[in-house]
Amino acid sequence: METSSVGTNPNSNSSSPPTSNSSTFGFNLTPLRVLRYPLSTFLEYSGLLRVRPDNPEADLLIPDNSRIPDNSESISSSGDSNPSSTGEVSIRIIENDGVRSEGVGVDVMEERGSSSTGSGGNRDSSSSYQRYDIQQAARLIEQILPFSLLLVVVFIRQHLQGFFVTIWITAFMFKSNDILRKQTALKGERKITVLLGYFLVYMLHVIGIYWWYHKDDLFYPLLMVPPKVIPPFWHAIFIILVNDTMVRQAAMALKLALLMYYKNGRGHNFRRQGQMLTLVEYTLLLYRALLPAPVWYRFFLNKEYGSLFSSLTTGLYLTFKLTSIVEKVQSFLTALKALSIKEIHYGSHATPDQVTAAGDLCAICQEKMNAPILLRCKHIFCEDCVSEWFDRERTCPLCRALVRPADLKSFGDGSTGLFFQLF
Repeated sequence: METSSVGTNPNSNSSSPPTSNSSTFGFNLTPLRVLRYPLSTFLEYSGLLRVRPDNPEADLLIPDNSRIPDNSESISSSGDSNPSSTGEVSIRIIENDGVRSEGVGVDVMEERGSSSTGSGGNRDSSSSYQRYDIQQAARLIEQILPFSLLLVVVFIRQHLQGFFVTIWITAFMFKSNDILRKQTALKGERKITVLLGYFLVYMLHVIGIYWWYHKDDLFYPLLMVPPKVIPPFWHAIFIILVNDTMVRQAAMALKLALLMYYKNGRGHNFRRQGQMLTLVEYTLLLYRALLPAPVWYRFFLNKEYGSLFSSLTTGLYLTFKLTSIVEKVQSFLTALKALSIKEIHYGSHATPDQVTAAGDLCAICQEKMNAPILLRCKHIFCEDCVSEWFDRERTCPLCRALVRPADLKSFGDGSTGLFFQLF
């Protein structure tokens, strides 16, 4: 009996140095490969995946550290051989009475879990299959991505004007909000001419947008009236987005008018200004919550889908909308109540003796106190300074004690909410 056994090490070439910088991870980073397989190339170059052939059909579902032996090779795990192997494959050639037969025997040298090397091999195999799945997903995405990008380009071309107007009014609104906050922070240093100029620009912008789209049923939702015809989905989104942005733009113009009115005031007037700006913002939030309802009411009330289905979807939408509006109504009533209460809810006016004992110096502006306010923590500040502070904070500027109750978020700094109300 003759036995032939050949042992090979599948990792024998793992220590060979790379030939060039472009093949550090086993492949050449060519522009054609990047263009054809951008995601797979990135994952392979970053080391997250092992290199696969450029032809997807050549990929075999096999672990990274395993190979299929041929008739002249076997994987040996005995003695001082490769410790990462889990068994031995040997080919035995038996000659008996002139008859030659071949047999393949598999000797398992280690049981699962009997050593750390076996479990390590299982982990390597599992990791290999996971990387293979990731690569297959990357290849699938690469096949779908070109056509998806083509559809996006065609969609943008079909709605090019709508995309341009949406980007323009959004950018204009963000810039307007920044300007309004800066003008509010100037307080007594604001200039009437500058405020008036911004007011005219904002109003002309709103009028210009509505004049340009006067045929697209943009006015009806402003009056809580559904559009005349059922709008397509993307047109409904466009109507709601434009109205939501333009309403905020008009509210910014109203805030500028309030800044002009309270320009020369101090102390009590600036606190009143913050309360008015907050009331305008919560009124705006309530109106914006109602604004999409007429459009979606007309959209869901589509008889083409059947009377029962359209009535059910419309009723569900109005129910969801009602639950969200209740919160906005409560916030509006709280802001209105805060405006009607003339007392300072975070302190009281300080007496001359209290001001003298405190040193008659405001810790915020470092000047002589004007209309001093005694907080609940017994610290004294100018009413103007502390009113501006509590537009952003709830604690004392010195001791950080909780002074202002958590009742309502203040918009006294002139800011406007930038999130779109689409539903």
